[in-house]
Amino acid sequence: MFWRSVVGKLWFTFLLLVSVVLSVLTIMLLQYFEKFHTDQAEEQLRNHAVMIASILEEYETEEAALSTTQRIIDNYTMNILLVLDGDEFWYYPHENENIPVELFETNPDLLKVVTDGEVIITRGDFPFFLDGEEIHNEVLVVGMPIQLYQNRTGVLYVYQYLEVVEEALSQTKHIIFLAAGIAIVLTTVFAFFLSTRITAPLRKMRQASLEVAKGNFDTKVPILTKDEIGSLAMAFNRMGRVLNTNLTALNQEKEQLSRILSSMADGVITLDRKGSIVVTNPPAEQFIQAWYFEQSITSGDITDDLPVAIKKLFQQVVALEKEQMVEVDVQGRTWVVLMTPLYDDNFVRGAVAVLRDMTEERLHDKLRKDFIANVSHELRTPIAMLQGYSEAIIDDVAGSEEEKKELAQIIYDESLRMGRLVNELLDLARMEAGHIQLNIEPVNIREFSRRMLRKFQGLAKDHNILLKAEIADVEDVIMVDPDRLEQVFTNLIDNAMRHTSDQGSVTLAVSPLRDGIKVDIRDTGSGIPEEDLPFVFERFYKADKARTRGRAGTGLGLAIVRNIVEAHGGHVSVHSKLGEGTTFSFFVPSKNEEI
Repeated sequence: MFWRSVVGKLWFTFLLLVSVVLSVLTIMLLQYFEKFHTDQAEEQLRNHAVMIASILEEYETEEAALSTTQRIIDNYTMNILLVLDGDEFWYYPHENENIPVELFETNPDLLKVVTDGEVIITRGDFPFFLDGEEIHNEVLVVGMPIQLYQNRTGVLYVYQYLEVVEEALSQTKHIIFLAAGIAIVLTTVFAFFLSTRITAPLRKMRQASLEVAKGNFDTKVPILTKDEIGSLAMAFNRMGRVLNTNLTALNQEKEQLSRILSSMADGVITLDRKGSIVVTNPPAEQFIQAWYFEQSITSGDITDDLPVAIKKLFQQVVALEKEQMVEVDVQGRTWVVLMTPLYDDNFVRGAVAVLRDMTEERLHDKLRKDFIANVSHELRTPIAMLQGYSEAIIDDVAGSEEEKKELAQIIYDESLRMGRLVNELLDLARMEAGHIQLNIEPVNIREFSRRMLRKFQGLAKDHNILLKAEIADVEDVIMVDPDRLEQVFTNLIDNAMRHTSDQGSVTLAVSPLRDGIKVDIRDTGSGIPEEDLPFVFERFYKADKARTRGRAGTGLGLAIVRNIVEAHGGHVSVHSKLGEGTTFSFFVPSKNEEI
């Protein structure tokens, strides 16, 4: 609406202000001109009365004086009443609208001329009757005593109806009202023009602010003046630039935080005051989806629900306003949840939870403990045997030389076993620390494979095991460390033969790939349980949990195999079925640089 706009309000304010000022000025001017005209009429009437009185007093004949007086009165709008010797009255002009003589004789103000001999000037309502009707008029009267030439005394009353003054005042009012009307019209036009000129930049700023609200921060307001409105336009443009800069910085920071969250290995969940999920990253999503799967929650029933332990942790964080931690198991994996409160001034507005998958750490802790136990177990047996047989020799338990040699041989074998175990531990530690040294040389893989088969032919015959070869047409020369590669072949073939029963077979297969060779060592032995397959390359991990020496190894061979193959840039894997056999496969690139 027009009246609600800035133009309407400014126009109405200007118009109201000018109207009030003109009204006060009009009232003051009317009062001034009314007093001015009245005072002017009184002064003029008094001067005329003095002039007429001087004529009547100075002329020698009464007729000449009255004739001159008549000529003067005819030129002016006034009446006279001449009272001579108290009983002779003379009116001029001779009209019926003259004030009756009785009024002059009874009015106390007019009688002062007769009684006190004073000159009086008065105004009032002196009614008279015309055709039986009483007429009221405002009259201005000047009265003064006179002394005629013939020593006659009298009183001169000169009076004038104020209709003349009122007519002049009416004309003055018309002029004042006309000027006020013209002023109001001009003020209206000027106020509308000025308010439109003032509000035009404001309307542009409003349109620009709407564009800024839509996100168009490049919108500029034209600066047309150097006044406050121009300063406001400059401030608006500066605000737009600052907003654009700040929003760009916020977007960059938001993108940076989003990238950080999405690239974090730990899960992050942000919760609001009610415990509902606000923000998550991919690891946290995986945790939530795993929990949904564990709880058999379908996609249609998915909500912002969380595990009970995390809910309790959130309640503790909100209640205590302190950082809290809990450990949660989901789908066989262990998660540590660290939750910190988020503050809004002095109140907790939510919490942020960091979820770390501690499964590997827990497994490593277990492996470390198992490693210590395994090393202790592996060393305890030969040490106990060394101690026992040494005591037997010292105490002369062995009577003959042959028994002493047998005991000495056992002590020697156990010492070799301990030395081999320690050496393998040292080699494995250096490999896992990245200190492995490879002496890269060209190796004929076909000849190398046949030599490895010949190495184990005697052992195979002793255990009644068939050792076979499946060597395809491969590139004659590959770049590897022959000693380390021989260690890999030795460990895998020896491992296969130790787990293969009589009448079984072990097959060495070599096949070419695009960038290297693949070696498969298959046996028809007892196989590895499925639950043990992920851990066969760990140190001291054995499928036979009894840890009997029998035909069992030290538990370090496969770990050494994995480190050597990976040092060459390859990979190793295992496939097995319980009761059917096992296949160990590894890939080695054909070209390696010396490390």
